[in-house]
Amino acid sequence: MNPYDNPLARRRGFMAAAAAGLALPLLAPPARAATAAPTGTERGATRVAGFADAEMDFQLMRQLGAARYGGASVGECFALAQRIQNGQPASWVNEFAAAAVRQEEDAQARARRGHALSARDQYLVACNNYRAAEYYCGVLDPRHAALGLKSRECFLAAMLRTPELACEEAAMPFGDKLLPAYYFRAPQAGRRQGKTLIIISGYDGTLEETWLAYGRAALERGYHLLLVTGPGQMDTLRWYPGLAFVPEYEVIARAALDFLLARRGTDPRRVALMGISYGGYFATRMAAHEPRIRALIANSPIVDLHAYMVSFVGFDAAQWPDAEDIRLADLDHIPDTAIPPQQREMMRSLMVRMGRDSFKQAYQRLRDFRVSDADLRNIRCPSLALVGSGEGQEPQAQCTRFLNTVAGPVAHHLFTAEEGADGHCQTGNLAYSAAVSMDWLDEVL
Repeated sequence: MNPYDNPLARRRGFMAAAAAGLALPLLAPPARAATAAPTGTERGATRVAGFADAEMDFQLMRQLGAARYGGASVGECFALAQRIQNGQPASWVNEFAAAAVRQEEDAQARARRGHALSARDQYLVACNNYRAAEYYCGVLDPRHAALGLKSRECFLAAMLRTPELACEEAAMPFGDKLLPAYYFRAPQAGRRQGKTLIIISGYDGTLEETWLAYGRAALERGYHLLLVTGPGQMDTLRWYPGLAFVPEYEVIARAALDFLLARRGTDPRRVALMGISYGGYFATRMAAHEPRIRALIANSPIVDLHAYMVSFVGFDAAQWPDAEDIRLADLDHIPDTAIPPQQREMMRSLMVRMGRDSFKQAYQRLRDFRVSDADLRNIRCPSLALVGSGEGQEPQAQCTRFLNTVAGPVAHHLFTAEEGADGHCQTGNLAYSAAVSMDWLDEVL
């Protein structure tokens, strides 16, 4: 994802220009007019149209992709897009939150009338729409946690109406805190020991979205499933808004493995780990320090988070002069003409979640999120590296370093535009991504 793709922010001295009151052009084009009601007969008023803003368009694709496993309706997504102002986070939050409320109320009404399957499906869509609203809601806005908790509530309501899936709310210890997790036993497992998949998402993924993207596919293939999250991640922020990311995600790995291996039904020889987005770093770090992981899927394998982020923005904020740094306290005093609202909220999120008071400090902290060559050589289990051809040179270069350095047997898949899967985490074709990753895992385990 490219949360800071803002040419204005690349201009040296743009803060001074803003302070002097100089007018800088807006990045976002004018909002689109609402769709007029048709005057004649036609197929329908909803149009297949995205956003001029690249990040918002990616988020729309992310939502559309979730339709494959029940997390969205294509028609509703495009209807929402017609009402959202291009590049304006507040508009996105309001529309997706309103849709989620409507869908949740519909689910509740169907449940009261005894329609459990219909209620389940509507709860899942509401869950994912609350998540979409949570994504663009400011990380310090009280609504951020409230939207996330509503997403969780709707997910659990859907799971209650899916009796073949035993969804267990779990928690992983982290210091004096308990971090949220979900555990599922494979429906057809019975009493025999079985293969287990741990999945960890990244910067802005959630446990519920991870279930929709890959968890459901894993359960269909007979895997026990553990979804985990760590400090700084979206689910954790719902309870611990001040808990920042840490590089040492092997702490989460140890807790997850201790939890799984204490459970009846876990085959310790067949425990795999999958990391998605930033989770590609988390999972790689976890596998480098936890030999109980017997297979690794990195989507994509991030070995240097600082270089990865620098490649997005085209500059390294860690090297800014102090006079050009942007502090957390400054953000709300910078006019939209200098930093548009979307970029401002992304910058705020990075500072808060890295536990730093300025943008420069946040990028300096990112330097700690690296997997050394020595760590990579510690990965001796079979590994699968996934990356999209549309993600750019840096993700592919880091993938190459991973392939050339890990000690164990390693496989690789490059997703393409022809497959509709060239984007980050293959949001446009989740079923094909699941086929590639799960089929490889079946063969390895």
